[in-house]
Amino acid sequence: MNVTETIIPGVLILEPRVFTDDRGYFFESYSKRTLAELGIEADFVQDNQSMSQKGTVRGLHAQAHPFAQGKLVRVLQGSVMDVAVDARVGSPTYGRHVAVELTAANNRQLWVPAGCLHGFVTLEDNTIFTYKVTNYYDKASETGVVWNDPELAIGWGINEANAVLSAKDLELPDFKSFKSPFTYQA
Repeated sequence: MNVTETIIPGVLILEPRVFTDDRGYFFESYSKRTLAELGIEADFVQDNQSMSQKGTVRGLHAQAHPFAQGKLVRVLQGSVMDVAVDARVGSPTYGRHVAVELTAANNRQLWVPAGCLHGFVTLEDNTIFTYKVTNYYDKASETGVVWNDPELAIGWGINEANAVLSAKDLELPDFKSFKSPFTYQA
């Protein structure tokens, strides 16, 4: 597996070794041992999947403690621009983001540790996005920031006027107003 560290401590781009032949391809999409070797001690409790049309934005979301979630995300069909924002108070990269294109063709995955906001925009119709999480969903623990906050300056790669969002995501606060429930653990 090829691992790329990002500017945000703990956020990693994972690229599995893909074996191809005339039948197709094979790769390990998840290995607890491999993640442990990378320092990711994740106990995944749930897998989630969504299908979205082009221009759909989901995020920027997180869950506060005690339901904070680490996420291992990837695309099964189509493509997304996937984003992690460091929301851990005291982090040297607090308020900074990483944006990575994840596609069914490149097989990349992104590890988003608890304490980071997460979101994505679909770049193709019928994009299927899946992620493993380290904690169960808890509605009362939901938190987040509006996706297009100018202070975050995220290059989503879409025309903002054409973005499709849920009513809930449209009501999220900007980053300056966000009261982060997370602290950085070096």
